[in-house]
Amino acid sequence: MTQPRVSYLSLGCPKALVDSEHIVTELVERGYDVVAADDDAAVVVINTCGFIDAAKDESFDAIEQALGQGREVVVTGCLGADSEALLAKYPGLKHVSGPQDVMPVINAVQTYIPQQDLPGDEEEATHLPGEARARGQGTRLTPAHYAYLKISEGCNHTCSFCIIPTMRGRLVSRNIGDVLREAEGLAEQGVREVMVIAQDLSAYGADIKYANGSYGGVELPSRLEPLCRQLGQMLPWVRLHYVYPYPNVDGLIPLMADGLLLPYLDIPLQHAAPRILKLMRRPAAAERTLERIHRWREMCPELCIRSTFIVGFPGETDEDVGVLLDFLEAAKLDRVGCFTYSPVEGAAANALAEPVSEGEKLDRQERVYEVQGEISRVRLDRFTGQRLRVLIDEVDSAGAIARSMFDAPDIDGVVHVDSDPALRAGDFAWVRVKSHDHHDLYASYTGSGLNL
Repeated sequence: MTQPRVSYLSLGCPKALVDSEHIVTELVERGYDVVAADDDAAVVVINTCGFIDAAKDESFDAIEQALGQGREVVVTGCLGADSEALLAKYPGLKHVSGPQDVMPVINAVQTYIPQQDLPGDEEEATHLPGEARARGQGTRLTPAHYAYLKISEGCNHTCSFCIIPTMRGRLVSRNIGDVLREAEGLAEQGVREVMVIAQDLSAYGADIKYANGSYGGVELPSRLEPLCRQLGQMLPWVRLHYVYPYPNVDGLIPLMADGLLLPYLDIPLQHAAPRILKLMRRPAAAERTLERIHRWREMCPELCIRSTFIVGFPGETDEDVGVLLDFLEAAKLDRVGCFTYSPVEGAAANALAEPVSEGEKLDRQERVYEVQGEISRVRLDRFTGQRLRVLIDEVDSAGAIARSMFDAPDIDGVVHVDSDPALRAGDFAWVRVKSHDHHDLYASYTGSGLNL
């Protein structure tokens, strides 16, 4: 019998991608052939993003295109958190549900493409990973050699520019035993790199009072440090994303210095001016963050730090931007993303006075990138002439696209490696860096042995 086909489109952040992996896993286990969104399957599932206007527009465009093709459209994800508003805008939608809602999506698909004699029990799937996902054996939407490992959902912060707690709820941490069993399954599949993700990685376990979990016959607390120590013993590369600069992060730096974690932190600082941070309701002060960054680099000189910032926040002045630029000069961050402030429907910041014009926002963004571009270039200077271990992502006739331990997929720079017949996607390799620009390294292959 021909498998019924369902198109799937996943938009937004890695956390949404993990949600998509849960949904696709359940569809595949029920006998559906899940295909790309541009396929002509009669039903299309769209996992939407609703964080900023640009992300909303991308989701709206995808919905309108699918409806215009006369397809049955099932919507999930962050935009679906306000189902009434979305159905009012697009009454032709067949189903709308919020993020992490696996079974409502499955049930909607089955309504329009019935599948008889389904394997398994529908009640087993929840908003947390099902049994296959918990073993690391579900369908993944990343290349075979890396994966995202989500350890908690939601957020307890009340940042004035953000509505993530409204869309995804408050913090819900997974038990450490469940996380480690999923990671073990990923390692058994040959995954080389795991990106540990959460909305607020530093808060992991707080909501469940750091409850013990069992793994390998040992009881472990659901805390970030013991989790990372165990992960570092399972997988070659373990990378941390979305970390707040809290004191408990200090305990992770020795693990990086010892090679159990990649020396890499993704810390969304958002600004440096105290007045703006207060308006944003951000939980960390810039001066303490700067002190902590300097201390971390003393403990682990290789440490790479990436961050994101927002310019053009209501009430922001040139003086505030100057404080941010001074912070960048002092912090010497390796990678920086800078976004112009975008009002998010339902966010408290919308009520603030003194909005910044769009033109001024873009000017300030350009100033940030000009300053940070030179900082990033100088930071990359230290690699010229050095050997680096890289993970190969893609290979073609021109050479390979790889990443060092300082580069996360999709958001950081890459290492361009000269063509060599020994290069294989998913393998580790040693390269020697010849040159660089403001973002990427250019290198030649030197071998693949661990101790070259």
